[in-house]
Amino acid sequence: MIKDEDKTGIAYIYSTPNNTIIHITDLAGNTISRASGGMITKHSRLKANPTIAMFVAKKASERALDLGFKKLYVRMKGKTNLGLGPGVHAAVKSLSKSGFDLINILETTRVPRGGPKKKGGKRGRRV
Repeated sequence: MIKDEDKTGIAYIYSTPNNTIIHITDLAGNTISRASGGMITKHSRLKANPTIAMFVAKKASERALDLGFKKLYVRMKGKTNLGLGPGVHAAVKSLSKSGFDLINILETTRVPRGGPKKKGGKRGRRV
């Protein structure tokens, strides 16, 4: 039997080379809180910084903690060809330090398998 105090949520961390976005939902998918690098700093070059990602995680976790969320599933996502951004590990560490019990950490970055047909026709590029 689950206590009313121990609510479980999902933290979606979308980290690119340009920004870090953290979106915390309950298990049904309803938004609890959302924060991004642009909400913390006004400098474009700093939005993907690990230090800023730490503050983003802290800001997103404050409202979730107030509503009684104690456990989180973490889903990390990055750009397809570039992988995870520089702020994702700092954000996960900050979520853990702010009092959440992290149940599972999962990377959900999409990976192309084959991709579209290459240019050059049936016999390839003839040099």
